[in-house]
Amino acid sequence: MNLHFEELTGSDGARIGIASLDAEKSLNALSLSMILALGERLDAWAKDPNIVCVLLRGNGPKAFCAGGEVRSLAQACREHPGEVPPLAAQFFAAEYRLDYRLHTYPKPLICWGHGYVLGGGMGLLQSASVRIVTPSSRLAMPEISIGLYPDVGASGFLSRLPGKLGVFLGLTGAHINGRDALDLGLADRFLRDDQQDELLDGLLQLNWQEQTSMQLNSLLKSLAQEAVDQQPEAQWLPRRAQIDEWLDVGDVRCAWRALSQLREHADPLFSRAGKTLSEGCPLTAHLVWEQIERARHLSLAQVFQMEYTMSLNCCRHPEFSEGVRARLIDKDQTPHWHWPDINTVPEKVVQAHFNKAWDGRHPLADLSDY
Repeated sequence: MNLHFEELTGSDGARIGIASLDAEKSLNALSLSMILALGERLDAWAKDPNIVCVLLRGNGPKAFCAGGEVRSLAQACREHPGEVPPLAAQFFAAEYRLDYRLHTYPKPLICWGHGYVLGGGMGLLQSASVRIVTPSSRLAMPEISIGLYPDVGASGFLSRLPGKLGVFLGLTGAHINGRDALDLGLADRFLRDDQQDELLDGLLQLNWQEQTSMQLNSLLKSLAQEAVDQQPEAQWLPRRAQIDEWLDVGDVRCAWRALSQLREHADPLFSRAGKTLSEGCPLTAHLVWEQIERARHLSLAQVFQMEYTMSLNCCRHPEFSEGVRARLIDKDQTPHWHWPDINTVPEKVVQAHFNKAWDGRHPLADLSDY
């Protein structure tokens, strides 16, 4: 199952639920079976009065979660060209329901986001009530490289970042470190990688019968103070003014031209971002620009409903399966995009990604507003 669940009993008899992603070889990438099992256990813990807190973590030193298991999705897309594969409809509905469930979880839910936290991993981390990052954390939404788009609620959390940083991160797939995550409101606490056992010991010592939020905050604050000297240097907030200037443009074509020119920039962070974008999927860039603009005034439920629509439509187009082939299956790193030029992507194709791809009621229509 690639998941491990356990319960620890504290000094007052209260129990802590621990859910561990356990697919270390794939950097804890989420499969449909993992998503369903995790959702089922979280539901059970939510209803169990003896479970007072949940910790979500990933096993292995390299990653909390490097995203969704997209190889099987891409294969299903190749087997159903121009259609929505049944696996895609099931996978995205289950994943977004899980993320929504975490956002609205009735008990403290702590997510330990060490190592790589990419794509679907970001969806889990951003859904938690306490988002922990560490010196090893590398957070990103890298979908520009595989012809998808930043999903799992990214339409919402990218649109809320200062200035043009959300658009920049969506277009370039740039990694942010633990300090960046704190600066940008994408994490709540920075702890050392070796403090997880200390955190668990502290949780087990709390009196969960009274003033829980105050005690939990004091514990996290105390641990964070011990880790302050481990925080890396901020990368993106100090560069915000320059990014805002470059992206103060009228449309995504201008943004693509501005950022692509960064490939030769003296700043290695900017040059890497420019290289990733210029080798990325032009259709994805159009989707990033449009989704962030549309998401500014959407509720949480509406964000996931919009993204579900977009994801199914991405599966109907060739870019996603081709991107996964080039980056993750054949690994030749040379995707042959159907629309290789940002200027030739038809506007009607972009807008079609926001049109329903099913019959009848929206499959996520029952998500209540957050």
